[in-house]
This record gives sequence, structure tokens and C-alpha cells, in this order.
Amino acid sequence: MTHPTSPIVLSEENQFFLPVRDFCQCHVVTCAPDDTLVAVVNIMRDKNISSVIVVADDQPCGVITDRDLRNKVIAQGRQPHSILAKTIMTSPVITISEHDRLYDALYHMSSKGIHRLIVVDAHGRLRGIITDSDILRLQSHTPHQMILDIEQAEHIDDLRQLHQRIQELVIRLNGTGIPIQDIVRLIAHLNDQVAIRLIGLLRADQYPDLTDQFAFIVMGSEGRSEQTLSTDQDNGIIYADGLEADALKQLEAFTHDLITGLISIGVPKCPGGIMANNPVWRRSVHQWKRELEQWIGTPSPEHILKASMFLDARTLYGDPQLEAQIKAHLYSFVEHNRLFFTRSAQNMLSFVPPLGWFGRIRTERSGIHKGQLNLKKAGIFAITDGVKSLALDARMLSGSTHERIEHLVAAQVFDAADAADLAAAFDLLVRMRLRGQITALRTGRTPDNYLALSQLNRIEQGELRLALEHVEQFQSFVKHHFKLHLIRE
Repeated sequence: MTHPTSPIVLSEENQFFLPVRDFCQCHVVTCAPDDTLVAVVNIMRDKNISSVIVVADDQPCGVITDRDLRNKVIAQGRQPHSILAKTIMTSPVITISEHDRLYDALYHMSSKGIHRLIVVDAHGRLRGIITDSDILRLQSHTPHQMILDIEQAEHIDDLRQLHQRIQELVIRLNGTGIPIQDIVRLIAHLNDQVAIRLIGLLRADQYPDLTDQFAFIVMGSEGRSEQTLSTDQDNGIIYADGLEADALKQLEAFTHDLITGLISIGVPKCPGGIMANNPVWRRSVHQWKRELEQWIGTPSPEHILKASMFLDARTLYGDPQLEAQIKAHLYSFVEHNRLFFTRSAQNMLSFVPPLGWFGRIRTERSGIHKGQLNLKKAGIFAITDGVKSLALDARMLSGSTHERIEHLVAAQVFDAADAADLAAAFDLLVRMRLRGQITALRTGRTPDNYLALSQLNRIEQGELRLALEHVEQFQSFVKHHFKLHLIRE
């Protein structure tokens, strides 16, 4: 295992926020696609290794492991002298960027059930390899241990305790200097694993014959992997067209038990009923296409809200191709329904940042939130929904708000400097929302989107004011992008 050139003094928890390049094995044994299998096996024997990376033009194109030799050669009685590396290699390989965080590598290994990841640079060139054994050496009471505990949970009670531990971990990590973007992504990864494990328990105990022709999707901040504390549920089901009545009935029963289980674990139900046990959010591919056509074709405020929620959909469990079919249909349909962009942009512009004369930040004047600021309404919503509309227009819906911004810059929709300002403003608003939520937990209150301005010193208030000004500038950009300035009121 390689190490950074300068010593890093961090807690075990913080190590998981370092880039993969600081921990991967850089000295990787490789071969070419046309090398003979005998030559590859000799290399593996001489170096006492269990895998070799197949590289073409400096880019990894496959991997040969002991398992490949057993299953594809020995078990089939093939003659190794006549076999080339490219014939039995496993391809394509699963890669991870050298700049991704260590917990990203852990998440991919866990979710895909694999033991190694190929590390590449920005151009896809081989930089190294990282294995689960490498990560285990760092493991103690860390996010890695928490994921292992989630995977081994045998009862809903276990998952309830783990859900509480996730919140405790986030509270410990807050204020350590770890970027908020990494913290919210970690929260999403851990919450994903809890939900996936719950589904596994339900299927094993109650639904062993459940159809595999469905996708459990998460939406909103969970779909974008941007959760903070105490985020309520926003989820749904997509199932394949043509499912038999018995399969549909069992799937419906499963969704009711799934949502009940999530609530029992500690994931609040959605006040608006955006949950898989609601028939409105449980449909076939064909039904979803027709419903989205209705929402987008007649963009009333209610339809805009529902469509916007679905635009963040991410398949957490099941067949991702079902979601992909609907997204492809969406891209095609919105091209002929530009009114949806107009109405959704107008909705986003209605959330005006609370800046008064001379840049003074306006807070609630009365009620239980007097002196406080709703950070979601102040700027977070405007950024996420504005970026979402631009991403839909550019057919780039996948990923987080940060990733969408990067895609928009690459597509020359957005200026790089303005994008950097917007991303920084978004991070500051999310970090302050998390700060307010942690304060609420520590004082026995339910976390929400509010933060008391009195909690911020003068420098922090200045940073907040600048962030809100960037939100105003972004709203102006969206207004001109969708030509709202040409529309007469």
C-alpha cells in the first residue's frame, strides 16, 4: 500500500474522506490483451498475486483473477496454451477516480459485492488498485465498520440503532473541516445501505418469491445524495409492464411493509405522501410515462412539484433500466413542451433570497422562528431546482447538484467561474442548515431548515450574505436562459 508523501494525522473516521490515491497500491502488475494465458499465469505464480490488470493504450480494459482461471479455464477443460488474456478477462472493469474519497471506494465495493477497484486518473489511465483488504486495515469504529454492521444486521431493531448511529457520526464529523459535500454524500451512502438491508430482510423473511421486475427509487435530496439530518422519505416504485395480478398484489404488500419498516427505523414519513406505498408513486413504466406527460404537459404548481421530485429519481434497489426508460422518454417529451421550463423556472424565481436594503439579511419577524432564516427557502431550493431545470434541458439529470453543475460547465451551459461561486454558495447554505439541525438535536428539538442568525458571527453573516447574492445572480441567469424576461406579466 502506498502512502501520502507527507504524514497525515487524522482520526480513523477522517481518513475515509481522503482521496483514494493516498491509499491505493500504485505498483500494479499488468498484461496486454494479446498476451498468452500461460504467460499471465506464470506472472501470477512468480509474484504470488491473485489478479492481473489487462491494459490497452494505458487504460485498463479487463482483469484476470484466480476465479477466472478456475471457472473459465479449468472447470471447462480448456487448454491454456491456446487462450489469450482478452478471451477470459472480466470486462469492462469497475473503476474509481483517484480523486474520489475512500468512502466512495468502500460504498462501490459494498454495493456491487466486489473486492477490488481499479484506480484511474482523469483520462482513464491506470493509476493503481485498491482492495477491501486495504480498507480493512484502516477499519475500527468508522463509517466502514458501520457499513459492515448494516450488512450484518438481522433485525429491524438493529437497523433502528444503526440509523441513530449515523446521526451521531454526522454530529461528530461536523466542524472537523471535512467538506460538507463529502458529509452529505456519506449520509446518503449510509442511509442507502440501511434501506437496502431492510429490503433484503423483508425479502428473505416475508417475500422470497417477490418479482425482480421493479425498481425502488428515491427522490428529492435523497435521490441527489444530498441528505442532511432527519430527512423524510421521498420514494416510489417503477415496475415492468405486463406484470401478473398476483405479482402486483405481492409488490403492493411489500411496499406497505417497506415503508412501515423505514418509519420504524426512524426515517420520517413524507407529509405529502410521496412514498412507495402510495399508488400515485407506484406505477408501471407505461403508467409513469403517461403520468409524467400529464405533469409536464399541464405544468400547474402541483404538477411542477411532482415532476420536479421525480426528476431527481435514483434507483436504490432493483432494475435501473426501468428508470432509464422513463428518463429517456422524459428527455424526448420535454423538447416539445417548453412551457414546463417556463413554469418551473418561474416557480424557482418565486423563492427570493431574503436580502433587504444594504444587503441586510431578513429573518422571520414573529412566531416560533422569529429571528431565524429558512435556509431551504432562502437559497437551497432555488439552486437545486434551477440547476435541475438546466440539467433537464441539457439531458444531464443524473448525479448530485455539484455533479450537475460540473456537467453544465462541460457542456458550456454555465461559466466555470460563476459555477464555482454557485457551488460554494450551495455548500455554505447546506453546511449552515446542518449546523442548525445539529443545534436542534442537542437542545431536544426536531431538526428543520431554520437557523438563528444570532448563531453566526459577523464573518459568517458576511459569508451568508455573499452566498445569497450569488443565488440572486443565478436566478437572473436562469431567467434569461429560459427567456422569462421576454414574457409579459
